[in-house]
Parts: sequence; structure tokens; C-alpha cells
Amino acid sequence: MIAAACLAPALVFFVAFWLLPMAGLAALPASTGAATYFVVLTEPRYLASLVQTTLLSIAVTAVSLALAAAVGLYLGRRRFAGRRLLLSVLTLPLSFPGVIVGFFVILFGGRQGPIASLSDALFGTRITFAYGVSGLFLAYLYFSLPRAIASFTAVAERMAPDLEEAARSLGAGRLRIVLDVWWPALAPTAMASGAILFATSMGAFGTAFTLASRYEVLPITIYNEFTNYANFALAASLSIALGAMTWGVLFLARRFGAPTAGAAA
Repeated sequence: MIAAACLAPALVFFVAFWLLPMAGLAALPASTGAATYFVVLTEPRYLASLVQTTLLSIAVTAVSLALAAAVGLYLGRRRFAGRRLLLSVLTLPLSFPGVIVGFFVILFGGRQGPIASLSDALFGTRITFAYGVSGLFLAYLYFSLPRAIASFTAVAERMAPDLEEAARSLGAGRLRIVLDVWWPALAPTAMASGAILFATSMGAFGTAFTLASRYEVLPITIYNEFTNYANFALAASLSIALGAMTWGVLFLARRFGAPTAGAAA
């Protein structure tokens, strides 16, 4: 009885705030026909939005993991004055919402930013990049890097230096050490962090809302259909497609990341 009483509030919360809204979202496209569920694949505009969002998220995830692994390995394996302060500064963007990150990019690469002013002085034309794919990429990278750096730094701090020393004593070169010592330790974190970064980039709205005037991403498409055109069934269908893709990536990360983590341990 006590266990059931403890479970009841969580069950009510789950039904009220997840199960019922998800059921309503899943049923909404049926009001305009079953074909609405597949509109993201049959309509070129929505398919292009999905492809652009996916490609951008993949690029951000790959670059974030590469940079964060290098920085995390250095910070996790080195001790120097100001290390903790540097790590705090690198992870500071975690406290910023997406709109502020977009504002930063506009201040730097917008029409009144230093890049535009410098290009105007040198070439007579104002070069801007804040409102297209370049601006979105930099903004997504800005809020993705701190998450990955924190994860890789924590893993690097737990890496046993004895394994690398043993590999060197056996004649292993730098490449073999990376592949045989570093990669097994970092792979589970790379898998988990990569899935989270990809899912976060796919669903990012605040940053995209600030910057995506020349490059349409799916969250903005959903917002326009829902808010500007009151096309609730289509917005629900696009939301389901976006959610299914990100959930699938997270599921694969859990499915294939766990054995790697076990092997590394």
C-alpha cells in the first residue's frame, strides 16, 4: 500500500503531462487524413527542412565532439594554475538560453557587427553571416561545446595513466595509443554525448528563431504552421517526425553504447 501511494503521484503526473498530450499529438494528424502523417516525406518543402536540420545537427555534433575531445583530454590530464577557472569559463554558455546565444552571433556577425564594419571599410560591402547556415552552425556549436567538454574532461580525469605508459613501453606509437587506449575509454562518452548533442540541435528553437531567416530548420517550420497558419494537424505531424528521429538516435546510442562502456570498464 505504501509503495502504491508513493507511485500514485508520479503515475498521475505521467498520464496528465506526457501520456495524454502525446496521445492527442499522435491522433491529431488523422483529422485531415492518414496521408498527413507522411507529409514530411511527401512535400518537398518539409522534406528539405528536415534534411537541412539533420545535416546541420550532424555537422555540429561531429565538430563539437572532435573539439571537445581534444580540450577535454588536455584539461583532464593536466594540472596547472587557473585550470578550474578555465573550465568554468568554457562551460559558462550552459547558463545562456538559445535566444541569448543567437544575440551573441548577431552582435558578432550581424549587419552592425565588427565583421560587417571591417568588410565595409576594406571592400565597400557589408559581409554578414549571422542569419544563414553559418550563423546557425556557430550558435549551435557555441551551446553544444560546453556540454561535450564537461563530459570528456570528467572521463579524461578518470583515465588510468598506467595504460598509456604500458603501451609506450611496448613500443606503441601515438596512433596506436589513441586507438587502443584513448578511444576505448572515450567511446561511450562520445556515443552518449553525440546523441544528446544531435537531439538538442534537432530541437533547438530559441537560437533558430533568432537567426534562421535564410535557412529554415524544422522547429521553425513547426512553429510557423502552428502559430502563423493554425495548421495544427500538420504541425503535429512534423513534430512526430522530429521526435521520432531524435528518439531513434537516442535509442541507438543507448543500445550500442552500453556494450562499449562495459568493454572499456
